[in-house]
Amino acid sequence: MTKGRLTTCQERIEIVLYCLLANGRDYTKAASHFQVSYQQVYSWVKKYQIDEEEALRDGRGRTKAPEELTAADRYKLAMKKLEHENERLRAENAFLKKLEELERGRH
Repeated sequence: MTKGRLTTCQERIEIVLYCLLANGRDYTKAASHFQVSYQQVYSWVKKYQIDEEEALRDGRGRTKAPEELTAADRYKLAMKKLEHENERLRAENAFLKKLEELERGRH
């Protein structure tokens, strides 16, 4: 079994086309030729058949544009922002109380 390696989107497309067009779906040959795992080639071919090149793009770490968000996603994002703001305000209040306490102790 060949250990997988990092590939670019263009490499994945090339591997899929090699497997489909040049080899008649010989996943093993494509995997050994490009030094990737059989499972990856198989997975990429299946994804390519469903959604073509767009399915082979790696979307991890990408944030969605505001127009892509569902109502539930927008709600979750707003809640996260409010929770973060509340935490910042709590820290600020605690700091000001401590500062006031220290100033009273000096006088």
